[in-house]
Amino acid sequence: MTKPIYIGIDLGTSGCRAIAIDAQQQMIGEAQVELPAPLRQGARIEQEPSLWWAAVCQCLEQLGTQINTRQVAAIAVDGTSGTLLLTDAQGAPLGPALMYNDARATAEALRLASIAPEDSAAHGPSCALAKLLWLQQHAPGFARAAHACHQADWIAARLGGRVGVSDFNNALKLGFDARQNAWPDWLNELGLPANLFPEVVAPGTPIGTLAKENARLFGLPQTTRIVAGTTDSTASFLATGARKVGEAVTALGSTLVVKVISEQAVFAPKYGVYSQPLMIDGEMRWLVGGASNSGGNVLRHYFSLEQLAQMTPRLQPDTPTGLDYYPLTSPGERFPINDPQLEPRLEPRPDDDVVFFQAMLEGIARIEARAYRLLAELGAPYPMSVRSTGGGAQNAAWTIMREAMLQTDMLPARHSEAAFGAALLASTLKPARVSKEI
Repeated sequence: MTKPIYIGIDLGTSGCRAIAIDAQQQMIGEAQVELPAPLRQGARIEQEPSLWWAAVCQCLEQLGTQINTRQVAAIAVDGTSGTLLLTDAQGAPLGPALMYNDARATAEALRLASIAPEDSAAHGPSCALAKLLWLQQHAPGFARAAHACHQADWIAARLGGRVGVSDFNNALKLGFDARQNAWPDWLNELGLPANLFPEVVAPGTPIGTLAKENARLFGLPQTTRIVAGTTDSTASFLATGARKVGEAVTALGSTLVVKVISEQAVFAPKYGVYSQPLMIDGEMRWLVGGASNSGGNVLRHYFSLEQLAQMTPRLQPDTPTGLDYYPLTSPGERFPINDPQLEPRLEPRPDDDVVFFQAMLEGIARIEARAYRLLAELGAPYPMSVRSTGGGAQNAAWTIMREAMLQTDMLPARHSEAAFGAALLASTLKPARVSKEI
């Protein structure tokens, strides 16, 4: 018997990455293709879906030189959350995609604010539902639209999955209620055609097999299953290896993002706390988390990457500075403190830049600890362990500071690439869990 291979495809902001893993979930192939920058015009940020497909094709062709393509058993795709396009009944795009950070739908977001419940993810001009309302009024081809598709949905359908199918995670910003496993009744107040809303299934649910022309193109078996994907952030979480209730992941990137696996959903819009459904071994769990405005962007505001690298070996994590900083680049915080007027606290500044750098790291670590305490107060478990991703995850001295403040185990992330998380999703197929129609 041939040993199966599973492929995960990640469509990110700047490129497409594909990773192949074997039955033991070990990476055996990797490919990456850059994407042209989206077209920007003020708040409008668009990209042609054909660019995504071309990048996917190139990645699969690259992978084909590294693996035995006849062993590929399943493919899963993750994409940027909130990116939306309209297609006809056959899945052909009716215009460019409105990207995840497109913020043109301000009037539509105000309308949603008065209709959508506070705990819905369908808030703000960048959510998929606000974009769909904007397209209803402004897209020339709206009358011919048969499906509203997210980025991962459309690529999965293009590979051979069914058009008009999405997953729990991508559908949240279109208004889907994952707790009720249904499109909520309040969507009827918006006057949108019901047929545009996709059928929603659990990530990892088989939704088709590879189209015949794609099987020939990539040299893959036509029996290769296409499974429902997820968002890039959820795929990144899965890649770390966190799977149990109480396991958490902190993203130490430009901003500080914390997430912990919980048995129950927690929503606290006041603090920017949200929950995303997470299927683990066929069981519904929740990723509860929030994002602070603090993070690596503050460090890079004061120092170059070269300076940070030079200072890092001189940090003294076992000797706290005693400085009580709240690092921000400008006034305003959303989580774990909800205060749009909160002033940065970075004084007094010591003469020694290394001490200043360490004090900022300590301040961000305190924010992380406060964030996890707040999640626990709201009903999520306090972390039994924390894995880290992002550039800051490589700073061993910072990890020591964070461990002291969190008082929990700090574990290495198994992998940091969302494509690896998508490949794991492809390797652990879930039973179908189909949403109720709108």
